[in-house]
Amino acid sequence: MKIILRGEDAIRLEVGPGPMTIEAESAEQQYSPFHMLASSLATCTFSVLYSWATHVKLEGADRITIDVSWEFADDPHRVGRMDLSFDWPGLPEKRLQAARRVAEMCTVHATLMHPPVLNISPAGAPTAGAVEAIPSPAPVEAAGSQAEPTGA
Repeated sequence: MKIILRGEDAIRLEVGPGPMTIEAESAEQQYSPFHMLASSLATCTFSVLYSWATHVKLEGADRITIDVSWEFADDPHRVGRMDLSFDWPGLPEKRLQAARRVAEMCTVHATLMHPPVLNISPAGAPTAGAVEAIPSPAPVEAAGSQAEPTGA
């Protein structure tokens, strides 16, 4: 498996033999924590797609490529949007929507859609116990979908 840094805000996962490698388009490019976040989403998505393909005996899962890009948001500064697309040469058209639903079953995807409670403390300090999670903003609708107006 290979992770290719496509820029400061995008990666591509390609399947290949041997150990996992990380490649950049230039020597100056660094593998940032944001690349790591996108890589975890891409790797998880590939894993569930590959497992499903094996289970239902679909061919070509070893040719899947996954692209993940992101945009930042402010107040606070964070990743505000991530877009994932997959290319599966030879996937029958009638299986495309099922593959999309399977991709959404990735645990990293679920974690990003429903953020965990995060506790930070110095090493050795007693933990404060369960802290109520701060509500996160509603997820961004998928491109092309229409949200219904509220309160109408």
